[in-house]
Order: sequence, then C-alpha cells, then structure tokens
Amino acid sequence: LKALPLWLAVDGTGPASHLVVHGGVVPGVPLEAQERKHLLNLRSITADGAPTKALEGTPWAALWKGPPHVVFGHDAVRGLQRYEWATGLDTGCVYGGALTALVLPEGRLVSVPARRAYAPMK
Repeated sequence: LKALPLWLAVDGTGPASHLVVHGGVVPGVPLEAQERKHLLNLRSITADGAPTKALEGTPWAALWKGPPHVVFGHDAVRGLQRYEWATGLDTGCVYGGALTALVLPEGRLVSVPARRAYAPMK
C-alpha cells in the first residue's frame, strides 16, 4: 500500500479535471507540496488557518478554490459534501449509511444503501 499514489488525477470533463484523494488538500498549497498526513486525514481548517483531521473549524473543501475539482472521502460525520470545486463522498457505508459514487463526466451521484453497519461510529 505504501507504494500506491496518494492522489489520482482523473479526466472527467477535461485533462485531469478531477483529483481524487482520501482525506483532503490544504487550500493554497501546491499539490506537490501537500503533506501525506493531510492527503490521507484532512477534514478541517481551524480559525487560525491550521489544517487538522478534527471536525473543528471549516471543512477544507469549502475553502478550496480549484481547479481541479477534488473528490474525497474520510468525513462520514459531515456526510455528503458538495462545493463548487470539491465533492465529499463519505456517506458512512461502514456505519450503516450508504456507499456513494460520483459518475464522470456527467457529475451524477449514485448511492447504494449499506446492507448493515460494519462498525460502530466513533
């Protein structure tokens, strides 16, 4: 797993029009300079501008100005998030919610209910 890329550029409606990450990207930081921990775990930007995996502050995606359009997960508590330049797809399947996908290039969302809860929400 360590050898796999931390992001995936996807051609949805143009060359690398979408970027897929697990956690998030820090607004204002070039992709090449993003820290591994943020790409995997980012959830928020605190009031003082610090990136954090905590739910305190503003969702990072609300601050992302793009391009590209970033597609991410890792934020089941906030659920589906839709912003001009970012889409959060974590709808809590592992907790009994749904598994949600973004179909490109049309940008259509598709959700399938979980069969059961596989883990308790923390």
